[in-house]
This record gives sequence, C-alpha cells and structure tokens, in this order.
Amino acid sequence: MEKVTSADGTAIAYDRLGDGPPVVLVCDSSVDRVSNAGLAALLAQNFTVYNYDRRGCGDSGDGAECAIEHEIEDLDAIFAAIGGSAHLCGTSSGADLAVLATAAGRPVTKLALCEPLGGTTELPPEAATIAIPTRVFTGPPTALAPALKEFFA
Repeated sequence: MEKVTSADGTAIAYDRLGDGPPVVLVCDSSVDRVSNAGLAALLAQNFTVYNYDRRGCGDSGDGAECAIEHEIEDLDAIFAAIGGSAHLCGTSSGADLAVLATAAGRPVTKLALCEPLGGTTELPPEAATIAIPTRVFTGPPTALAPALKEFFA
C-alpha cells in the first residue's frame, strides 16, 4: 500500500500492481479497493494498475468534506503519482466519478465504465463532452477483465 496527499491534505491509499500502461480503478463509494482487487490482479498482467480507496473508505482519510470536487482532487493526486495520463475504469458510483473527472479535463486516455449507477448501458449526459474512447461494460468486474484488456490495449 502506498499513499498520496490530496489538495485538502487527505491521505489517499492505493495499491500499485503490474507493469505496463497505467490504469486507475475507481471503486463504488460504499466499498474499498479490496472490491476491485480481483480485477486489479487480472489487469496487472498487462498494465500498471492503481487501485485506490476513495476518501472515507479503507485506508484513505476522511478529509474535512466529502464532495465531488474533492474526489476529483483525489484522482489528481493519483495522476500526479503516475506522472501523466492513464486509462480510467470506474465501477458503479465510481463510474460516475470517472465520467465527471474526465469531462473536467483530467489526463484520461481511455474511459471504461463498469455497471454505472442504475445498471444502464447508456453513457451519462456528462460524457457528451468527452473526446476520448469511452465504453460502458456490464457484468461483474472480474468477468470483464478480458474485454477491458482489449479495450485498453
């Protein structure tokens, strides 16, 4: 486990696995990075995976306020640790956060949304401004590993 510090001073914990192009996994807000551990291990066969705990979960701190702006700043800290751009993969509410961060101009090269809130297969309206490859995946995240590897390749 490693940690970065978000703009408001909150410690954000993450695991870094594998070697290759970077992929950041954004889990649902009600769980910690353990929920994506299986997917992270599978993707780490081809990529450097950054699997982090969202603020207030797992080994990450709570911070003064939990707001979407702060969660995007948490992602900024992860991107700073990477030293550049990365593929971004969000699950459930993490998919919504990934869309908002990407639409706000974060250095995302490809965007994968796994089981966005509501289980929809449609891109959320905020994705209309995103000019990078973006796909919605449905099904359990570990079962999606082969499709995600192909998409991120």
